[in-house]
Amino acid sequence: MKALKAILLITLLALQCCAPNPVGAEDPDKLYSDYQRVELHSKSEGVRPFTGIVLWAENSRASTENIQLEFSYMLYNDVCKAKDQYDWTVVDRLLDQIASHGHQAVLRFRYTYPGYKCAVPDYIKALPDYEATNSKSEGRNTEFPDWRNSELQRFHKEFHRLFAERYDNDPRLAYLQTGFGLWAEYHIYDGPFIIGRTFPSKDFQTEFFQAMEGWFIHTPWMISIDAADGKYGPFRQHPELLDGRFGNFDDSFMCEDHDGYNFRSWQFFGEERYKRAPLGGEFSYYSTSDQKHCLDPEGMHGRVFEDEVAKFHMSLIIGNDQPRYKDWDRIVEASRSMGYNFAVLDFRVKKGTGSAVLIKNTGVAPIYHDAFVCVDGKRGAFNLINLMPGEEKWIEIKDASVSASPELTIACDRLVPGQVIGYDADF
Repeated sequence: MKALKAILLITLLALQCCAPNPVGAEDPDKLYSDYQRVELHSKSEGVRPFTGIVLWAENSRASTENIQLEFSYMLYNDVCKAKDQYDWTVVDRLLDQIASHGHQAVLRFRYTYPGYKCAVPDYIKALPDYEATNSKSEGRNTEFPDWRNSELQRFHKEFHRLFAERYDNDPRLAYLQTGFGLWAEYHIYDGPFIIGRTFPSKDFQTEFFQAMEGWFIHTPWMISIDAADGKYGPFRQHPELLDGRFGNFDDSFMCEDHDGYNFRSWQFFGEERYKRAPLGGEFSYYSTSDQKHCLDPEGMHGRVFEDEVAKFHMSLIIGNDQPRYKDWDRIVEASRSMGYNFAVLDFRVKKGTGSAVLIKNTGVAPIYHDAFVCVDGKRGAFNLINLMPGEEKWIEIKDASVSASPELTIACDRLVPGQVIGYDADF
């Protein structure tokens, strides 16, 4: 008897698994059979907001409509001139400039840059228990911060907390990059690396990353993949930090040996990190040849850019030199291979009830800012931030007043004037 019951149970489960509509699912053609299909033809043109190849904000070509993002380093001591005194004018001025181009900013605050004084605020440098380190980096006299200093540690956390309070929901800002060491890229490969002195201790880094999770709710933030190295980052000692919502950037993307160290670093942070945070980087500067050939249609070092984008689910990459080597058609083509892309597969309306839209993400990554399907100005409840690559979703919009010629758009409150999230449709 027990054997017979087991056979019947297995048979029942097999029938359910093979059924075209599993238990609880409904056939959309039946569900919306009394809706009228709306003819829709649309083509997503150009580079999509929040994605693509990024130029530096100081680049004379940055105002072009062929990009959507502009990058800039920022200095901590340009904002803070005295203890507890913050003047954000320099940030707002830059954000306004970028937004005037119809673009958004990718910002990275840094302390250390080869050949320059450290960007630690002067009031901290003047403290008796603060002692900077001066040494050569890349052959240039460079000043490194003193991370033993408790006031520098306090300031660093307070700065990011206040920055988040002011800019976390600002449409002018798409992404924030942060980190320590040279260029805030999470390494001191040339210069005096001393953990806890020229580079913050792992305990402090842990405190900082845990705090960032609470400060930044709406603006995605990223750290370098070099933080995977246990020499610098705290993640091997504190693997729970890997559950954080931060993304990653790779400052030597497409380099010759990318399949080695770089790939292992990407893997360390998780192959599915793209599902909750953006991934980006910068084209390799290891050689002039890397910059010149990284967007060759036939590829470089045995790899084609679009294939690497799909492999790593990239949304953006700094390519400031690319207009010197490639025409805009190629730059736009490469940019459009990055990030999300929406395709509307079906659109139906029912007078007195509302509408239903079938939408698919045909890109390589999700969108990382809240976005919603909109019919005649009314938003659906489903947030497209949750639509992963390759996934499709029916979205209902209850609106008894839906018009005879309804307009379908994608709404996003993080766009600046001039930006539109388009979609593909042809039915």
